[in-house]
Parts: sequence; C-alpha cells; structure tokens
Amino acid sequence: MKDKQDIQLKGQLKLYMQWPAIMSVLLLAMNVWIYKIDHRAGFIMLIFVLIYMLIVGALYFSNRAVILRDLVEFSAQYGVVQNTLLKELSVPYALLMEDGRILWVNDEFNAIFEGEGKVSGSLAKYIPEINRSLFPKKEDQKVQREVRYEDREYLVELRKISVKGFSDSEQLMEMPKEQEYFIAVHMQDITERNEYIRANEEQRLVAGMLYIDNYDEVIESVEEVRQSLLLALIDRKINQYFMKVNGIVKKVETDKYFVVVKKKDFKKLEEDRFSLLEDVKSVSVGNKIPATLSMGLGLSSDSYSQSYNYARVAIDQALARGGDQAVIKDCNGITYYGGKREMSYKNTRVKARVKAEALREYMMTSGNILVMGHTMTDVDSLGAAIGIYRAAESIGKKAHIVLNRPTNSIRSVYEDYINNPDYPEDMYISSSEAKDMMNNNSMVIVVDTNRPQMTECPELLQMTKTIVVLDHHRQSRDNIDNAMLSYIEPYASSACEMVAEILQYIDEDIKIPPLEASSMYAGMMIDTNNFTNRTGVRTFEAAAFLRRCGADIPYVRKIFRDDMDSYRAKASIISNAEVYRQQFAIARGQNLRVDSPTIIGAQAANELLDIEGIRASFVLTVYQGRIYVSARSIDEVNVQIIMERLGGGGHMNASGAQFDHTNMEEAVNCVKAQIDRMIEEGDI
Repeated sequence: MKDKQDIQLKGQLKLYMQWPAIMSVLLLAMNVWIYKIDHRAGFIMLIFVLIYMLIVGALYFSNRAVILRDLVEFSAQYGVVQNTLLKELSVPYALLMEDGRILWVNDEFNAIFEGEGKVSGSLAKYIPEINRSLFPKKEDQKVQREVRYEDREYLVELRKISVKGFSDSEQLMEMPKEQEYFIAVHMQDITERNEYIRANEEQRLVAGMLYIDNYDEVIESVEEVRQSLLLALIDRKINQYFMKVNGIVKKVETDKYFVVVKKKDFKKLEEDRFSLLEDVKSVSVGNKIPATLSMGLGLSSDSYSQSYNYARVAIDQALARGGDQAVIKDCNGITYYGGKREMSYKNTRVKARVKAEALREYMMTSGNILVMGHTMTDVDSLGAAIGIYRAAESIGKKAHIVLNRPTNSIRSVYEDYINNPDYPEDMYISSSEAKDMMNNNSMVIVVDTNRPQMTECPELLQMTKTIVVLDHHRQSRDNIDNAMLSYIEPYASSACEMVAEILQYIDEDIKIPPLEASSMYAGMMIDTNNFTNRTGVRTFEAAAFLRRCGADIPYVRKIFRDDMDSYRAKASIISNAEVYRQQFAIARGQNLRVDSPTIIGAQAANELLDIEGIRASFVLTVYQGRIYVSARSIDEVNVQIIMERLGGGGHMNASGAQFDHTNMEEAVNCVKAQIDRMIEEGDI
C-alpha cells in the first residue's frame, strides 16, 4: 500500500488547498510595491506577511493528514451510502457477466424471484428470453424487450457497461481484457400499463358494412307475397348474429346494413369465422337462389372516421372478389374469410354499358392509347388487348399493344397480325417503345390482370394518370389502386367476354374483322376450357356475337394444337401425378424442354380434373428460375384462396402462384401443408 505522503490531491480540492500559497505570493508582490513607495511601511508589512506565511504553512502541513483522513472516511461512507441506495432502490436492478450469469442483484430484483430463493446462476434459467443473443454489442446500445414471468409483465432494458482496467485494480477477481464489461439489467413492471392499453384497445369500435350480394336475383326467385318474409328472416339473422356480441346494426337500404362492434367482441366473430355468411344461405321461403352476404369491416387506430373508410374499402374489395365473403382491413393489411362459392351470374348488361360509355369518353380525350395485358401473355390476354385495339380504331383513335416477348401459346396468332398488311407495323410495341411514347395525354388500358407487378410494363402505370383496368380475376391486396376506370367482374368467364360486351356499346355499327373475332373467341375458349368452366348466358351471347362477326372455329382449333414436344411434356406431367389425401392431384413438371412449360402445366392441370374423385389439381413447373403453380378445380374446392395463401391468386376454379426458387420438393411440401392447414380450418 502507498504511504500517505504519496497521496496527492486533485481537481478543485487541490486548487482550494493552494489558495493560501497563492495569496502569500500576491501579498509579497504588494509588499514590494509598497516598499518602493515607503521603505518603513514596506518593512512593517513584510513582517506581517512573513507571520501570515508561517501560520498558513503550519496549518497546512499539520492539518494535511487530518484532511486526507477525513476525505478517505467520507469516500468510504459515500460508497456505502451509494451501495445502500442501489441495493434498496425501488427499481429492480442487476449486473450480469458476459455469459449471462448473475453477478449482483438489488433487493427489488431478488424480490421478483422470491419464490425461487436467492437468485443465482444464469438469468436465462428464470426468464429464457433474456439470454446472450439479446445482449447489446456496443456500449452506447440499449436493448429493450417485454417479457413475462409468472403472472407479471416486465419491460427489460439491457445496457453494456465497460469496466476497463478492472482486473488491474481488483485484487479478488480477474477478467479477460476483451471481456471487461458487465451487462446492466433494469426491469420495469408494466403489467398494469399493458392491461390498461389492452382494455383501451378492446374498447375501440370496428365499423362494418354488409351487402346482400344477389338481392335482385333472390327477390325475383320467390313469390311476391313471400318477399317481405324473406327479407324479414334475413334481417333477423343479421340482427341476432350481432346482438350476441353487443353490436349495433342499422339498415341503411333494402340490401345494405351498417354495423358497429367493439374490438374485443369483433375477435369473437373472427374466431367464429363469420358464420353469418353460411347462416344467411340457409334462409329459404321458396326462393330458388340462396341469399349471400358480403361483409367489409375496418379498424383504424387513428380515428373512427378512418375505420369507416377502411370498411368502405373492405366492402368494395369483397364485392370485387365475387361476394359471399368477409374482408377485414386494418393498419396491417387485409384479411379474407369465406369466398368459397362463385359469385351469382348476372344477366343484366347495365354495368357493361355504363363502363363502355365511360371508356369511350376517356378514349376520345386521350392522345395515344397503350394496351397491355399480363406477363407471359396468353390467348385471353392477347384477345382482350386486340378487342380494345379495335374499339380505339372504331372511334378514330390510334392504339398500340405492349408486348415484349410472345409465348408459344400466342405466337401463331401474333405472327398472323405481323404478317398481315392490313395492320400497321407499330400495332405491337415493346416496353421501351411504350415508355418513349408516354406523355401527359397518354392513356394506359390494362386487361386480364389487376395487379401492377403482373403487367407487361409496370412502369407505365407510374407515367400517366389515365389508367383503365378491365379484368375478370378477383382483386387481391396489391391491385392497381390509381385507376380512373376499373371494370372488374369475377363472374365473367374471361377478359375477352367482357371486351366483347363492351365493343357492342362503344359503337353500334362496329365491324370486327374475322381475324380479331377469332382471336377473342379463342381467348374465351382457353379460359373456359372449351366452354365447360365458368360459363353463363352472357358467355354464350358474347360467343354468338363474335361468331356473327366472322370468328373462324377451324382457325381457333388450329391455334390450340400442340407440337409433339409439348404433347409429350404434358403426358409426362400427367403420368407422374400423385393423389394426395385421395382427392387432390399434385404433379411436377421438370426438364420439360419446351418454351412455355407454364402453359403445358395449366393444360395438364385441366386434364387431371377429368380423373374421377379428383376435386382439385396442382401442377408445379420450373421456368426461368422459379416454380409456377397452376391450380384447377371444378366446383367443390376454391383453389383461389389456396393460391392466395401462397402469394398468388386468380379464380375459384383456376388460379396460380409462384415460388422464387427451384426446389421442387420444398414447393410441393408447401402446397401440401397449405391444403392440410385449410382443411383443418374448415376452408376446404
């Protein structure tokens, strides 16, 4: 141990102790100045200065040891006070070693684990979430984590405290140089705070809107004297359902309702999976068509008005997807429930006429018109684009079809236009050419898709404000939301059917060349699988219109012929198909050696449905570094909701999805797992 003589004062205390010496110097300087003025006065003052210096020196050297002793005692007492305050601090506090072992805890920290006895060992033994993986890596870093111990919740804050030189000064403990730090743990009991937050959150109101999807059709299918009874029974079902969860129901129109429920009660509806959708279908007083509901519910943490806006978006989404489902929109996104049945087919063409007139107005005021479908263009997408091209030409407007790389499925049709002198060379343009044409007066029309990333050139959607969407697929979360005109009808069999109807209202005397009529007819045939899937009265009316315009059936049949390699590839896929759960056909398409394996996969999926007992088919094919899934069903299984869970979408009977890898086994297992999950949840 060092002698007391070696102990030196520092800082402000040292300066304070040196002030008498400084004053002595100042007095000597003053003494010299006075001595020059008056020798006698200077001599007398010198005597007093010397006496002052002797007294100061004696006091300094005689009391120095006493002062140092008192300082040491104060420091020791101060350290004891600090330790006592920290140990008895009302906030749980602890120090951990770098490996998570408990080094020191205060009384409050120990009280948390009083049922465990004295806290020792690793803290992860008591709270597994607090382990080495959670520890901060930098000194200025703070890590927070909410944990639960027994029936209490805590906010744990971890800090890294450096103790460099600890091993040099500490006699009892030695630490490696690279591990000279402790982890300080501070725990705050937030049980009551979280309970208040949860209580406040559960009191939030969820706004909802309910529509009877097929109100007109259901009313027309029942005798007039029973119509009021049917509506009364539906009203009763709706009111009773929401009365169970203390909700409020207000009928705003004959087929529309506004509902409000608390969030805590809304969770019960989610757990119930909105059984009202099925309950309403059971209402029957002789009506031939069951009533179906669409529900849109919105929940916002900002305001109730925003919740209402969310509900409006949700109900629009439910209707656009075909109805008979509940759509929930909140700050985290959109969730779907139901939607197992196809939307009721509507015979009225009022909507088609209104949309056609609006489309004509937009076309008349646009400078140039660009039409594009989805990537990997099929016959339906191309046929619909050609129909829009003809609509523009009929009103004297120039249009271009954006097509980068024609697939094998459309190559023969594409070449028939390229080699035909009746059509201009710029009928088809690439994405780069389309971008160069864009200006403030340009118009973009998207057909056969409503998802921006699926279009032939997504950049065009950001380069103009005049966007029109014509599609027959159900909307998903990432739909084109900035369209000036959106005509999406999930009940339609194909985009070509929708365009064929629109053409009849664009111009009463419109003349469609046989080649274009044949292209659109081919699009309808491919999407309906030769008019066997998703067909209605309007499908055949559109087909009849195209036949009157000169659609050539033998030409269409030639379009669908496969070459020998494609035929063998399709046979290979079907031959290796496995039957999963005795009702789902799953097939792989690898090393097919064809230009368009996804088209072959879709054809194979359609043919697998011809096997007795198969409710749905899934064909997975590898193409350009990805695995594409083609899903098909007849009417018993909604493959769209299966594909949506995998990031895809489509129709109830024809959908698809993509995997961003080429591991076929992993993709197949993912499809199987999704089927298992949806069977367990009752969605299949």
